[in-house]
Amino acid sequence: MKKLAILIVATMMMILSACGTEKSDGAEKTTKASGSKLELVKDGALTFSMTGQYPPLNFKKDGKLTGFDVEIGTEIAKRIGLEANPVTNPWETIIQGLKAKKYDAIIGSMTATPDRDKQVDFTNPYYLSGAQIFVAEGNSDIQSKEDLKGKTIGVIQASTWKDMADELSDQVKGYPTDVNALQDLALGRLDAVITDKIVGVSAKNEKGLKIKEIGDLLNEDRVSVAIAEGNKELADKINKAIQSMIDDGTYEKISMKWFNTNIMEK
Repeated sequence: MKKLAILIVATMMMILSACGTEKSDGAEKTTKASGSKLELVKDGALTFSMTGQYPPLNFKKDGKLTGFDVEIGTEIAKRIGLEANPVTNPWETIIQGLKAKKYDAIIGSMTATPDRDKQVDFTNPYYLSGAQIFVAEGNSDIQSKEDLKGKTIGVIQASTWKDMADELSDQVKGYPTDVNALQDLALGRLDAVITDKIVGVSAKNEKGLKIKEIGDLLNEDRVSVAIAEGNKELADKINKAIQSMIDDGTYEKISMKWFNTNIMEK
């Protein structure tokens, strides 16, 4: 009888032990699954990529990544509850790097396009850009694209901007770079320049050019965060972070620091 009692107790202990192990394993699996919802490449951090060669949006200063994109990415990570881990990758392979899970996102001034959307998912835009008309600061004659007829417009040679300019005037002058055209504009050698809004605003601020943007964008580029296809959890969190930055004024503060204007506004 005594042996039978011992055997029963031993059996009960084994059953309880097995149940405890199963519960523990289940808890571990749940924790692991919960922690991997965002599918991060580095635990506790949002790893986001850019070229690091596009000032003032993203560039290296004293060996450290900085710029508008970096600050936006850092603020997004903070609001999600993660550390910011900005990295660089060549532009030519930046989408391939995301698909290969080298990083969690691209926060590197990438325009959301239908072709790119076939390979990655995009969040809501974190800034708006596109083709913008610039004129000399003191020019009050040109207020919109309709006023460009017969005017001399500077653009980069063989660019989409040139195609737009050709439709607006028969006096179009090609330049090797945007900056060359914008410098001539400030010196009064051109009536207007058509270039990317951010490029023009950056040149105005960094080089002190006496120029200004006029009229609406001729086309709109929605610059967004790119993430791996199907990672809806991360996309939702990034969208909420961007919106909260806009709502509490943090976004405008960062934008004013780098561009002296709110680049989320058209």
